[in-house]
Amino acid sequence: MMSPKFIKALDLWAFKNKVKLRFIQPGRPVQNAYIESFNGKFRDECLNEHVFVSLCKAQEIIESWRKDYNANRPHSSLDNMTPEEFSAAFKRAQKAEIANRRLEQSQG
Repeated sequence: MMSPKFIKALDLWAFKNKVKLRFIQPGRPVQNAYIESFNGKFRDECLNEHVFVSLCKAQEIIESWRKDYNANRPHSSLDNMTPEEFSAAFKRAQKAEIANRRLEQSQG
């Protein structure tokens, strides 16, 4: 459970940064199914598979899992691309859209 001090600091940060906070209801994980899915995979594939003997070793193992998850594994929610592939495709599409807008503006 979050402390009142933390909640106040988070609320102040969100206000200053113009971020609208939206919390899920307790006991309703389906309201944020993507993170629940990620948490389950992380727990099952990483945390439950290793004994962490030190903080340094834990960081090393978790970073290796994170890199594999983002670079080598396609995700059905990303049209079966890896997150890195999806990010690159998204950036290319954004650049193309900006170039098209500039072209349209220059022509008319």
